[in-house]
Amino acid sequence: MKKVKVGVIGCGNISGIYFKNGKLLEILDIVACSDLYMERAKARAGEFGIPRACTVEELLSDPEIQIVLNLTTPEAHAEVSLAALNAGKSVYSEKPLAVTREDGKAILDTAKSKGLLVGCAPDTFMGGGIQTCRKLIDDGWIGEPVGATAFMTCHGHESWHPDPEFYYKVGGGPMLDMGPYYLTALVNLIGPIKRVTGSARITFPERIITSKPKYGTRITVDTPTHIAGIIDFENGAIGTIITSFDVWAAQLPRIEIYGTEGSLSVPDPNTFGGPVYVKRKDSPGWSEIPLTHGFAENSRGIGLADMAYALTGSRSHRANGDMAYHVLDVMLGFFDASSNNSHYIVESTCKRPASLPMGLPPNALDE
Repeated sequence: MKKVKVGVIGCGNISGIYFKNGKLLEILDIVACSDLYMERAKARAGEFGIPRACTVEELLSDPEIQIVLNLTTPEAHAEVSLAALNAGKSVYSEKPLAVTREDGKAILDTAKSKGLLVGCAPDTFMGGGIQTCRKLIDDGWIGEPVGATAFMTCHGHESWHPDPEFYYKVGGGPMLDMGPYYLTALVNLIGPIKRVTGSARITFPERIITSKPKYGTRITVDTPTHIAGIIDFENGAIGTIITSFDVWAAQLPRIEIYGTEGSLSVPDPNTFGGPVYVKRKDSPGWSEIPLTHGFAENSRGIGLADMAYALTGSRSHRANGDMAYHVLDVMLGFFDASSNNSHYIVESTCKRPASLPMGLPPNALDE
C-alpha cells in the first residue's frame, strides 16, 4: 500500500494521540510537524520520531505532503486550513471547522475550486461504540427514531488543562468545543438537522486557572458557557441538547435515542468504545449489546486515515467538510436563536456518512 504523506501544523496538547495513532494507521506517513513555537514542534518530533520539525512555510512548500493535519486552536483553524488549501494540500482539521459560517464556507469553496478534500474532527462517531449504535438503528432495533437527548455537563477546563484560556474565547465554550462530538454523533445516527432554537448564557464572567503552568491567571469569558437547545431533524425526530461548563455535578445520560420500538443508550461521543444498551418495547429491562465494530480504543486519527483512503481511491470520506460545516451551522444557530428570540432555519445540510463495514483488518479503514 502506498502511504499518504501528512504534515502536522499545531503541536499542542491534542497532537500526541494523533502522532501515536499516525504510526499505527497503515495508510498514514507523518513526515513533518510545525508549530508557532518551534521548540514545541522539535519536542514532538523527537518524542514520536517524526523526520522533520520545520516552519509552517517550509511544511506548506513541501511537494510530497498531500494532507495538512490542522491541530491549531479554534480561532486559527480557518487561516491555517485556507493556507494549506492554497498551497495545494488537502486539509483535515481539529474541530470546529471554523468559528464563523463565512470562514467555513470559504474553506469548502476553496477546496472545491482546487479539487482538494476537506476533513474535520471529530471522528469518534467512527469508533466501535457509535458504529454499533448506527447498526442497531439501521437494522430497526428501536424502530423509527422519534426523539433524542444529548447532555455534556462539566465545570470547564481551567482545573486541569495546561493552557485553557482558548476554551473561554470565541470559538471555544462548551458548544463549539464539545458540541461537535454530540451533534456529529446525532447526525450520523439520525440524519441532518433542519431547525434549531435555544438559550445561552455566561454564568461566570471570569475564570481562574488552577492548573500549571498558568496557576492563578484570570480569564475573561467571552463566549456562552451554558447552552440549551431544541433540534428538529429533517426526518421529523426532535432532539434536546445541553452543553455546559457551569455544572458542578450531574447524573445525566450522554446520548439517548428514542424510537417507535424501543430506546438506545449511546456511549460518550468523546470516546470510541462502549457500553451500548438497548431497551425494546417488549423486553423487561436494558440489555448491553456487544460491540459490532473495532476501533473501540482511543483511535483519534481514523477520520484522517479515512480521508487518505478517499484521496487515493474513488470513494468519499466520512468525517468530511460538508458534515463539519453543517454541525458548525447548527451550533451557531443555537446562539442566533438565543440572541434573536426565534428559531434558526438551518441553511446547510449533509448526507449521513456511510457506516463502517464490520470485520475490518486492524488499523485499516478499507476491506
